[in-house]
Amino acid sequence: MYRIGIDLGGTKIAAGLTDDNHTLLRSLSIPTKRQRTADEISLDIASLCLRLIAEASLQKSDIAFIGIAAPGSVNPETGMAEYFCNLPFINYPLADFIRAHTGIDRVLLANDANAAALGEAVAGCTKDVSHSVLITIGTGIGGGVIINKKIYTGFNYAGGELGHIVLVHNGRPCGCGRRGCWESYSSVPALVRTTREYMKRDRSSLLWSECGGRLAAVTSYTPFTAAGKGDKTAQKVIDTYLSYLADGLTNIVNIFQPEILCLGGGLSAERSILQPLRTLVDQRQYTSRAAVKTRIEIASLGNTAGMIGAAALDIG
Repeated sequence: MYRIGIDLGGTKIAAGLTDDNHTLLRSLSIPTKRQRTADEISLDIASLCLRLIAEASLQKSDIAFIGIAAPGSVNPETGMAEYFCNLPFINYPLADFIRAHTGIDRVLLANDANAAALGEAVAGCTKDVSHSVLITIGTGIGGGVIINKKIYTGFNYAGGELGHIVLVHNGRPCGCGRRGCWESYSSVPALVRTTREYMKRDRSSLLWSECGGRLAAVTSYTPFTAAGKGDKTAQKVIDTYLSYLADGLTNIVNIFQPEILCLGGGLSAERSILQPLRTLVDQRQYTSRAAVKTRIEIASLGNTAGMIGAAALDIG
C-alpha cells in the first residue's frame, strides 16, 4: 500500500507519496495563496492528491490513507481544523472535505511540527530511537514530542507548543499573548531583532556594512557572516542568541530526557551553532554528570519531514 502526506503551509502546499518503508517516492507542490477561502485551499489539497495518484499510475484503492500536516490546532478524532492562525480555517471539517473530493475514506490530521517530528522518527535522524524531540527554528519555535515512536499531544491535542515556555519574566512580547517566551528570543525574527539592538549600540560594527547600512536589511545570516570576519559585536550577538536557545533546549531536555533532541527549521542549516549548543546544554542540564545523556543532532529530512510524517500518521 501507498500513503499520501500533505504539508499545508502558509506559502505552499506540498504533497508526497510514500511506500510502506516511509520512502518518499514522488512529490508535488503548489502555492497556497492563503488569501483564499478554506474551501478553495482544501480543493487544491484534494487535487494534488489525485494528481499524485494519476502520475504514479496508481488507483485510489492503492492508497491506505491521506495524512495532512497542518499549521495550527487540529482534532484527529473529529477531523476538524480548529484554528490556523495564518490560514482561514476555523472549526473547519477538513477531513470530511478531503474524503468527499478524493474518494479516499481515511484522512488523518496532525499539527505540522508534530508531523515533522514523526517524519524524523520514522525516516530521519531519530529513526533508531524511541524517545525524541524535534525543535524547529524558523519564524517561530516549533516543537514535536515523540514518546515510544508516537506523537505526544496531551489530552486535547494541543501539547508540544514548546516555543511558548517563558525564559524571561515580563520580557519581549510574544504573538501568543504572553511575554518572555522562548520563541521571542530564539526564533529567526528574534535573532534579527537582537542583531539590530547590538548594531544600534555599535555604529562601527561590520554588521552595518554586511547589511548595506540598513537595519531593514538584516537577516539571520548577517551576524554569522560578520562574526566570520572577526567582528566582536557580531560574535556577542551570536553568543547572546545561543545562550537563550540553549536555555530553552536545556528545559526541554530536563522535562523529557529524549534520546535525541533534533534541530530543524531554516536556522539549523547554520551548522556552526551545533557544537556551541551541545557544550552549553551539557553544562546546564540537570543530568550533566550522567553517563548517558541526550544527543543534540541536526534534522536530516529538511523540507520533506512534514510530508513523510503526515504519511506515517497511522503509526503516530
